Amino acid sequence: MKATIYHNPKCSTSRQVLDMLRESGADVTVIDYLKTPPSKAELQRLYAQAGLTPHEGLRMKEAAVGALADASDDAVLDAMAAHPILIERPLVETEKGVRLARPRERVYEIL
Repeated sequence: MKATIYHNPKCSTSRQVLDMLRESGADVTVIDYLKTPPSKAELQRLYAQAGLTPHEGLRMKEAAVGALADASDDAVLDAMAAHPILIERPLVETEKGVRLARPRERVYEIL
């Protein structure tokens, strides 16, 4: 099985999910989304496949999130594309779907 993880190597949850993917035998593509951020269109596609709104994909621990509380989905996606630190991680995609792996066990739903 192939899997893509939008990963932040400094995040313990993201590292744990990456280990879980590798332990499952998945052929993993790792995208350090802070260095190679997904486009607005890619984020929109990922969230749609995950059944999430862009607001649900925001990293709530970031200070800039407060300014997006009443923003449109389009504005949230623009902000995430411009400032990928706003993207909650890890996002994982397999042929079975996309999951925001928080809690990390959610990744098993698509393995």
